[in-house]
Amino acid sequence: MESIETKKDSRDLTSGPIGRSLILFFLPILAGTWFQQLYNAVDAVIVGRFVGHEALAAVGGSVATVLNLFIGFFVALSTGASVVISHIYGSKDARESLGNATGTAIAFSLIFGVACSAVCFIFAPQLLIWMKTPADTLADATMYLRICFGAMAVVLLLNTESAILRAVGDSRRPFIYMLISCLINIGLDFLFVVHFKWGVAGVAWATVISQIINCVLLTVTMLFSKAPYRLVLRNIRLHRHYFGRMMHIGIPSALEASMYNGSNIIMQIAVNALGTVVVASWSLSGKLDGFYWAMAQAANAAVLTFVGQNYDAGRMDRIRGSVRTGLKLFMTMTVAMSALIILLAPPALKIFTKEAAVQQTTYTIILYFVPFYFVWTAIEVLSGTLRGCGDTKPVLITGIGICAFRILWVLTVYQIWPTLFVVSISYIISWTLTMLAMVFYYRKGSWEKPKV
Repeated sequence: MESIETKKDSRDLTSGPIGRSLILFFLPILAGTWFQQLYNAVDAVIVGRFVGHEALAAVGGSVATVLNLFIGFFVALSTGASVVISHIYGSKDARESLGNATGTAIAFSLIFGVACSAVCFIFAPQLLIWMKTPADTLADATMYLRICFGAMAVVLLLNTESAILRAVGDSRRPFIYMLISCLINIGLDFLFVVHFKWGVAGVAWATVISQIINCVLLTVTMLFSKAPYRLVLRNIRLHRHYFGRMMHIGIPSALEASMYNGSNIIMQIAVNALGTVVVASWSLSGKLDGFYWAMAQAANAAVLTFVGQNYDAGRMDRIRGSVRTGLKLFMTMTVAMSALIILLAPPALKIFTKEAAVQQTTYTIILYFVPFYFVWTAIEVLSGTLRGCGDTKPVLITGIGICAFRILWVLTVYQIWPTLFVVSISYIISWTLTMLAMVFYYRKGSWEKPKV
């Protein structure tokens, strides 16, 4: 078996300065997620300017929430694969096969993706109707959702392949491929929507085609790699040992993600009841502050991989150091980004839409959420640490509690005061409760005990 330590595109995170290692691994992930957010923003600009706010509500309201539910569930489930592979890589134990672990992760993504595509394509209209999607956006929303679900296997496969490369310290190539796909997506947006006048369908097909290209690049890279984690076709099956370890970590993470995203569906139903302008504004606010969420997602991925490699190497000192360093680094970035979002949102909103009501409502939503982003940053760092150690049950328990809180909030407080503020404040309260629970568990120290 080829030496793990000598891989050109991999990064050993078990040695060297903690801050430097974390930042160098984090930056390509951040750049990739920011470019992904950029093309999401371009989608919104093109739809808002060339199609209308009804179409903006169609692609960004209930549809975005449903897609986030399914993709978020799988990405959280594949956390198990990322942690197991990073543990194998960090332990430098050549007796464990990275190839078999990689094949297991790929096989599961394909099986889950095909099943998800079939079921969700059939039931997309019923799901959107159940979510009380505004009637004037239902047809476009159904079409967009079905096109995206048709390519779900591709989306899940590319997410798995990116996670595998990051697990061995390679955040550079996933970034490069994401950049290429983003540029293609933007070009296809202009071609399909502005030139061909395909409307919402054009946006969906531009996204799907760019995702296919991204997936092909990742697959070719892994097929022709000479590293131990290379993709070998005969290994693409569910190896019982690795699959069991991945599910042991992944299922609690996936259930926790489902709790959050499931509660977001309940909140989206509440938002839908407030009208098309509010739905469009809710969607648009996500395009602007999405650059923060991309940073938070990248921070979580970086911490998880760093902790995963160091956990099986027995470097608990580096894990604790990464928490301290990560909190300082990512909190500083959060404060800076929060200030920029509040400052730049008013002129930016004029680019997305000409409608004053949508601009004003969107900025109101931003002012509700942005001052509290530092709370979520702490959650991402701590949850990444716990997952990297294979300790996912506390995160699951917290997720169940938060989901129950949000549902109870909608059934009680929202029924008395059905306003945008009441919907928004429930998120702030639930974030705060989650952060306090995470801090308590981390300080308790139970996460240091062997889990996988």
